[in-house]
Parts: sequence; structure tokens; C-alpha cells
Amino acid sequence: MSDLPGAADRMSVLEAITDVALRQMELDEFLAVVLQRVRELFEVDTATAVLYDPRTKRLAVAATAGIEEEVRHGVTIGLGEGFAGRVALTREPVVLDRVDETTVVSPLLWRKGLRALLGVPMLARGELIGVLHVGSLAPRAFTDTDSKLLHLVADRVALTVQAEQSGAERAATTALQRSLLPASFPVVDAVRFAARYVPGAPTAVGGDWYDVFALHGNRLGVVIGDVAGHGLAAAVIMGRLRSALRAYALDYDRPAEVLGKLHRKVSYFEHHAMATVSYGVIDLTARRITLSSAGHPPPVHASPDHPAVLAPITLDPPVGLDIPTPQGRHDTTLDLPDGSVLVFYTDGLVERRGHSIDVLLDRLTATVVPAPPDAICVHVMDALIGAEPANDDVALLVIQLVPDPSPHESHGVAPGHGTPPAQPDEPNRAE
Repeated sequence: MSDLPGAADRMSVLEAITDVALRQMELDEFLAVVLQRVRELFEVDTATAVLYDPRTKRLAVAATAGIEEEVRHGVTIGLGEGFAGRVALTREPVVLDRVDETTVVSPLLWRKGLRALLGVPMLARGELIGVLHVGSLAPRAFTDTDSKLLHLVADRVALTVQAEQSGAERAATTALQRSLLPASFPVVDAVRFAARYVPGAPTAVGGDWYDVFALHGNRLGVVIGDVAGHGLAAAVIMGRLRSALRAYALDYDRPAEVLGKLHRKVSYFEHHAMATVSYGVIDLTARRITLSSAGHPPPVHASPDHPAVLAPITLDPPVGLDIPTPQGRHDTTLDLPDGSVLVFYTDGLVERRGHSIDVLLDRLTATVVPAPPDAICVHVMDALIGAEPANDDVALLVIQLVPDPSPHESHGVAPGHGTPPAQPDEPNRAE
């Protein structure tokens, strides 16, 4: 190509990467076709797309044309390492006129006999997606024009990869969250349940969860929590916290002790993760609940004899947050006479831009009255969400204690198949 990027050069590149047929392809096929066209247009021997994983902070070869062994060998490169790592770290084009073990990480590149390489960053909306590089077996002085034209390709590839990754992550996150939210509630004669889960936005599904499980001694464990962050990473951490809390709940009776163990686990194994969690144990024989909160908003408590109030519990630090608790975490016990209602929720329900959280909490408590849980869910969502989309995920769990049946009818707590709670893609099924 000439030193100056002429209209013909730009048009050739743009036609090659904006072909309508490319939009219908899967990502692997798209990359294979684009890289082959790059080889032909730039008259090079190799073209490679290396994608960046922000969780591991490493680059991995996703597709190549001319040096396919790189994909089969599973080559990965750290930020700043070698040729591609340098392009990714600086986000600037890099030209190599010597390809050997001192300049590149993969031995396949110098064994191939490459004499020159040009690499450019793949960026989409300011986000590093990866690196696109081309190589020549003959000595070649890649020019500024080559770099600018390769940037055109890199920009198009980056947007396509970002869209594909975002869609795949949303699907994986939704599937993971669906699998971790209860498919049904325990069958308990004296308790009724209802729940809602509503994503704040298609891209915001993440770490909110609720859980109800049977414990020995005619007791129920009740959990609601919110992992900081969004997307697949938050959902994965949520899944690990859910499993760990269930395990601790089998070994420790006090909710405060369970959350203390969970905090230790998060601090040790989940670096930089944080979650608010409220965990309670309902004693169905004594008709009371013992609650502990790791920074999570207090549930609403209503009974036939008392209007709804925010439960008077002590808020301890969130799990994973490095704040000492020299006095230990706190438990609070509440009586639950027949007809009592508990409404657990995540902060997406009561946080809105331009609205005071205190006003929304007052609205929530004013909405809750002793009633069937499904009806409470309908009224709460109407009063707090209405027609205005939530800024964040909303999880809502409503529990009502009803009179015990006669002794010969009562079957205690069983982890059976009660009415399934609403799932992420059908938040108002009970309606």
C-alpha cells in the first residue's frame, strides 16, 4: 500500500469489513473471514486476533489466518508481555522488524519465520477488547498508512466482539441466576411465600439473590443478599456465597455466626468482593425469627396487632468489607404471631435517582399490611416500581405465618415443591 491512505485503500478495507453477509455469522466464522481478507488486502502472511480477558488480565489467541497452531496451542499473554501484550498495555500501534524470543512470547511466531509484525489495539467505546496483528515472512517496513488502515479493521472487529461477548455474558448470567434462585419453596403448612426478581436493565443482571431452605428442628433459613457489581462476575460470586451460606447454616445455629463465617470466606477467597446479606432463622415451634444483617436493609415486619415497621435490627458491616467487629455480629429476635408478614428486599427496590431513600422506605412500609404474600408482592411492586424502570436489580421475598393446622394435619417443614417463585424472565408470573 502507498504511504498515504488514499480513498481507494480505505474503500477496499471498509468494503471488506462491512459486508452485510458478515453480520449473519457467528463470531468464530466472522473472525476467520475477516482475518483472511486482511491477509489478502494487506498482502501479509499472517493475521491474528488476540482477545483480552479483564478478569485474568491476559490475552488469548482467538483466531488466526496463516498460523493456526496458535489457537490449538492455547497461547496466552499477560499485559505488557511481548509484542501483543505491549500493544494492549500502551493501546498504541507497535511495529517489530525483528521477531524472536526477545520480542514475542509465542515461539510459533519466530518458528514460522516471520520477519516483521504490525499490531494495533482493538478498542470499543474505550474498552480494551484485544489486539489485531499482521505478520510478513519477508522483510517489510510497515508504514503509518498500514497502521491506520489496520485500525479500521480493528475498530470493526472490536465492536462485533464486544456485542457478541455482551450477549453471551447476559445469557450466561441469566441462566446462572435462574439456576440459583429457588425453583420452589419448602412445603410448610404454617408459612406462605411469594417472590419477585426483576433485572434493572438487560445488561445489569448480577448478584441479587434470595433463598429459603429447611433446617433441622422445625426451622427455616431465609436469606436475601446483593453482591456489589453486575454481570457474570457478580453472579458467579453470588452463587459461591449462596452455597457457602447454606453449608454454614447446617453447622451453626446463630445467624450472626453464619454471617461471620461467610465474611471470613469472602475476605480470604473473594478478594475485592463485597456483599450485603440478611440471614434469618424462623423457629416454627416458638413462632419467632432470629435475624442478622451484614449491611443489608432491614426487612419490613407487620402483624395483625401492629402496623408495618422496619425491623429494629443492628446493621453490621457487609461481608468482604474490612471493618473490624470487635463485639461480634449481632442477632435480633422478633416474635411472629399468626398473620405476621416479613418483606425482604434488595436496595434496587428503594433506591431511585432524585428520590430520598427515606421517602421510599416510608412508602414501602405504608404498603405492607397482613395479606397473602402474592398480593403483597403486587402492591409493593406497583407502589415502588410502577411504570418507572428500576435502576438496579430488584429482589423481593415475602413470608407470611398462618395459623398452624390441627396436629394430625401438620407435616412440619419439608423441602418439597411448593408454588414456584417468579424467575428472572417472568417476574410477575403470580399475577
